[in-house]
Parts: sequence; C-alpha cells; structure tokens
Amino acid sequence: MSKRSSQYLTGAALCGTLFVSGCANHLPQRSEHEERVERKLLNHSLQIEVGDPQVLELPQRRIRINEQKTFEVTEFEVSRHYDRYTPYQPWRELYEVPLGAVAVVAGVGANVLNVVLLGSLPDTATKDWISYGFAGLNPAMNVESNGRSEQNLASLDEKQLDKRMEYSSLPWAERPVLVKLGKQTHELVTDRNGILRLNLLDGPFADQDISRTGTLLLSVEDPSDNARADASLGISHALRGKLAEAHALIFEDLEDDEVPQWVHRVKRLSDLGLEEEASELEQSLIELTRNDPELQQEFLQSLMKNAGRLAVDPGDSD
Repeated sequence: MSKRSSQYLTGAALCGTLFVSGCANHLPQRSEHEERVERKLLNHSLQIEVGDPQVLELPQRRIRINEQKTFEVTEFEVSRHYDRYTPYQPWRELYEVPLGAVAVVAGVGANVLNVVLLGSLPDTATKDWISYGFAGLNPAMNVESNGRSEQNLASLDEKQLDKRMEYSSLPWAERPVLVKLGKQTHELVTDRNGILRLNLLDGPFADQDISRTGTLLLSVEDPSDNARADASLGISHALRGKLAEAHALIFEDLEDDEVPQWVHRVKRLSDLGLEEEASELEQSLIELTRNDPELQQEFLQSLMKNAGRLAVDPGDSD
C-alpha cells in the first residue's frame, strides 16, 4: 500500500471519529425527584377467636377470624439525573446553515444596538442568537432542540427519609375455613366481616351423626405464605344428646302437621334450651301461614295458650 493511500485512510478515519463524536449537541442536564415507599412483610399470622365458653352448649356460635401483619416501611427520596442531547441528523444542515448565518448577523447587530441602548436588550437577542448561529453553521452539529431531544440516565441517588413499623389487623373476609367434625372435613366460608356462623343443626352438619363426636376442629391457612392457625371447640354431652331431636323438630315436614304439632315443636325446642332455634321456627311458621290469616291467628292463639309464647307477625305494620 502506498504512503499516500495510508494518509488518505488515516485522514478519513480521523474525520469519521470527529464526525461521530461531535454530532450530539448537549443540552442542560434534567433531574427528576420522587418519593418511594418500600413495605417489607416481617410477620403474618392468623387468629381464630372461638369465643366463650370453650365447650359448645348451644348449636350456634359466631367465630371471628383475623389476619395480622407486621411491616417494615422505609421511605426514600429518589433523584434521577439525565444527560440530554440533540441527536445529529445531516439533512437538517440544509436549512440550519443559512439560518445560522442569518442568526450570527442578527446577533452581532443586536450586540451593537445593545451598546447604544446601554444594555437594555435581553440576552435572548444578544447571546442566544449568536449561539444558535454558530451551532447552525457547524456542519457536524445540529442546533439545540428540546422537541426532539433524547436523554440517558446519568446517575441515581437515593436518600432514606424514614423507617418505621406498621401493624394491621384485618378480618379474614370471605375466605375458606376447614371444619373437621369426626371423620368428616367441611369447607365453610366467612362473611365480609371475617365471621364464621357455625350451626350444627344446619349446612353440612345436618345429616351427620354427632352423638359420639366431642370435639370440633377449625383451621385456616393462607397459601401465599403458609400462615396458619388452628383452634378447637368442645361439644358438650348434653348438646350432643339434643341435636338429633332438635333436627327432627326443625326440619321434618311442617305442612303435613296441624297447629297443635306446630306448637309442640316450638315449645319442645324452648324446653331443650334452644331458644334461638325455637324463635326461628316460630317465625317460619308465621311466614308459612301468611296467606291464611285464620290459620295464622289460630296458631298464634294456641302458641300463647299452650306454650306461653307471645308472637307477632313481623310483616304486620299495625
């Protein structure tokens, strides 16, 4: 290769390097500031409140379930700094060069006029026009443009502002609860307040023989982190002896019975100490006879005379 060819290649390489490195017109750095909060879960536990007494004497019980969480909360102030620049586009030189020449002339004229006006012209006329003009005359650089500027993250700074502990206790709302009674396990669901309404005379327990089962086991688990809680409730011997009879009194067909049998059912439930169930059956019978006022009145009078219970139709506005 000749000496002259080597010089041409070296010169071309230098020009190319200068062209690539000098094409970006750097703009003032931009910064962003924001606050960031990190929440770190330190502890998650579940709690089953079975209530008192620990042994069931009545078939119904409201059981409350809560989940408790402990968080470490850290607040940061985050600052991001960006390097901004106007990317080079060669075709823009077709109009930037002539505009740059005009801007230089205008800037020089503005500076001369500014001397006469004792420096009253703004910097946008005396300085910015000249800066714009020389940038436009430079064939390897475009003038500054905020509209098509690009940016790169230059640095990221984080400053811790605060660190504290937060505690929360929320209901186990509309979540499953496993209830084991004897050899059978049933899945029940809490309400939106985290309350499980347990009733041994209804639901999945209605057809189960509980006479020989003395303990009821409850368990809840969060599959997200395996947090778990277990609890137990005893079932008294007296209650186990009442459940079969009470179930028959409540759920056997009512429509085939006469008023005396209805009154007997309500009175017998009350005698068994199941006053809540007696009241519920009483209201069910009032509702059943709503479309037959004479039969309903006969039931209410017999209920008062033979069971000593004063009942009224909840739908009666009088």
